[in-house]
Amino acid sequence: MTETPERATRRLLPLLQAHSGRSRTTCRYRCADACFHAVPNTSGNPYFGDLVAEAVSRRGVLKAGAAALVLGTGAATAAGGRAAAAEGASGAAEGAAAATRAGGLTFSPVGVNTLDTLVVPNGYDWSVLVAWGDPVEEGAPHFDPERQSPQAQAKQFGYNCDYVTVFAFPGDPDRALLWVNHEYTNEELMFPGWEGAASATVRQIRTSMAAHGGSVVEIERVGRTGEWRRAKGRRWNRRITAMTPMAFTGPAAGSPLLRTSEDRRGLHPVGMINNCAGGHTPWETVLTGEENFNGYFTVPGLDQDGELVPDYSSFPPDLAEGYARYGVGAPTGTEFAREWARADRRFDMTQEPNEPHRFGWVVQIDPWDPTSTPRKLTALGRCKHEGATTAITRDGRVAVYMGDDERFEYTYKFISKGRFRAGGGAAARRHNMALLDEGDLYVARYDGDSPDLGDAGDLPEDGLYDGRGRWVPLVVDGESRVPGMSVDEVLVLTRTAADRVGATRMDRPEDMERNPVNGKVYVNLTNNTQRGTEGRPGPDEANPRPVNRHGHTIEITERDPGALGFRWQIFLLAGDPADPQTYFAGADKSRVSPISCPDNLTFDPAGNLWLATDGNALGANDGMFAAPVSGPDRGVLKQFLTVPVGAECCGPLITADGRTALCAVQHPGEGDGSTYASPMSTWPYGGLPRPSVVSVWRTAPGDPRIGA
Repeated sequence: MTETPERATRRLLPLLQAHSGRSRTTCRYRCADACFHAVPNTSGNPYFGDLVAEAVSRRGVLKAGAAALVLGTGAATAAGGRAAAAEGASGAAEGAAAATRAGGLTFSPVGVNTLDTLVVPNGYDWSVLVAWGDPVEEGAPHFDPERQSPQAQAKQFGYNCDYVTVFAFPGDPDRALLWVNHEYTNEELMFPGWEGAASATVRQIRTSMAAHGGSVVEIERVGRTGEWRRAKGRRWNRRITAMTPMAFTGPAAGSPLLRTSEDRRGLHPVGMINNCAGGHTPWETVLTGEENFNGYFTVPGLDQDGELVPDYSSFPPDLAEGYARYGVGAPTGTEFAREWARADRRFDMTQEPNEPHRFGWVVQIDPWDPTSTPRKLTALGRCKHEGATTAITRDGRVAVYMGDDERFEYTYKFISKGRFRAGGGAAARRHNMALLDEGDLYVARYDGDSPDLGDAGDLPEDGLYDGRGRWVPLVVDGESRVPGMSVDEVLVLTRTAADRVGATRMDRPEDMERNPVNGKVYVNLTNNTQRGTEGRPGPDEANPRPVNRHGHTIEITERDPGALGFRWQIFLLAGDPADPQTYFAGADKSRVSPISCPDNLTFDPAGNLWLATDGNALGANDGMFAAPVSGPDRGVLKQFLTVPVGAECCGPLITADGRTALCAVQHPGEGDGSTYASPMSTWPYGGLPRPSVVSVWRTAPGDPRIGA
């Protein structure tokens, strides 16, 4: 296949297929069909609300209507043409279509659409910064999708791109290092003639393993614009894969739970997988979280009502309990089994029963040293990590906020024992890099203050979903605070520990970050369609909607990142603004854009909240949104961009100077029936879809900052 040049003229592509929520393909690759299996959390933690007998009916999903355009052969190529086409396609949120000023956010919102391109507002442009297969390390070959190999992929930009962050060169704001997570792979879109993992070659499996992990890529600014491109030099560039040697640090390093036949001391794990969100530390390292690691392992199968499910009966009871709590293991031959054990025995749980314990960690990586060993931080606990965002406490310690991305799971906070040393220098940096090896780990409990939640869609009597919360200790001063569990058991089996202390089960905790302007912490809860269904926990004030298809965002107020108590309130109940169940921080809903399934989040220099979505359940493409968090336009949410068919919007990042928005376009073309030969998307270059990181910048005269 001939690859279109990277700087080729961009064009609007014909609509291939509407994207509405997650496809079964997405569920299979992302989380091993978690929604089709039993909920791992079967704890009986108390809840404020009573079980809701039945979910209220909701409005139908947004109709694509005029958004489902099929563009002719004379498609527009200019940025204004792209934006204008998308705005004309919108048939929803008419009030949000006007260029209203919202806390300094002056862009005209893009409309909901199902176009197979990236759509930005008038006055903005975009370009691909780096795409799957682009050369990263020295010696990387030119990308040839029909001649892929593990050796080539290990030097090329990996597959699905999620969390991104940028490290500016000291004294040179026009040069930087870009870090990107590579979460998982879509083999049906990667390999010609793919018929499933069961028939994959070892070469294909190892190529997929090399496409996981992360990339460090040197980038440079294009002229005086907000656009960025890959730099010619590769001195700093690096690929980290599922085969990269790593080290365990912290209290659980060396634990019997982490030992294997090839690592009898339990100190040297190999590789990282399914890395989703992350964080950027004050000492200039990356924190990257391993999320849905559970589906990569092979386990015996048990026929249960015609379905093959994991059979843990041959394992010791304590191991089996831990496996079940994390949903680990896919019976070979099932559609969500990746069959990595055929290429690497450590993914066969019968041969290496502790290997699953070696994944699910936050990993610290030094982008400034391509020879450094990535460190899996056991002090931060093991779960399906969605992010790890740092903040400095008043007394100089480091707090790390983390979510565990699965329905009915928890939010966590770690507080270091040592204190951050400012001022730079090699000695200070070495000290700071070890701060996350020792400290205290907590899990959150959210208590509502309304005696009656009322009917779904009605705010409580006090006009807010809000209350108090507290960080419940799991490990403090090097000692376990969980009865019956040792420190290393708490850190390796963190979900079980959180169950035992009565943490609040949430609706898929995703990104969790502290606003650098107002100091508040924002938590995205992506969705939970099992909330309030038969046998499942019902709504509580922190998760107030039954059958929560669209998710919500919580705003936490702490007096200090080191505090153990907090106030909280719901900032956003996502969905169609016309749905009475939605809430936008009290804003006039005629002025807001529809949003569904908030995932990652970030802030611009002014403190505005930026959200990216994953799995839009309103029948439109995912995208990036922004809203002020204070002032008269608090909660006036506006859609900034949409991503192509089948794609998830990841990142996002607004650079420190405010002049660039970075968006990771993950799995374009993903969907049922989409294949290498007949993909649902041909973004970004035509032909084979390629996950990519995109830079977006303002072209209109005046203030060059994004949103200004």
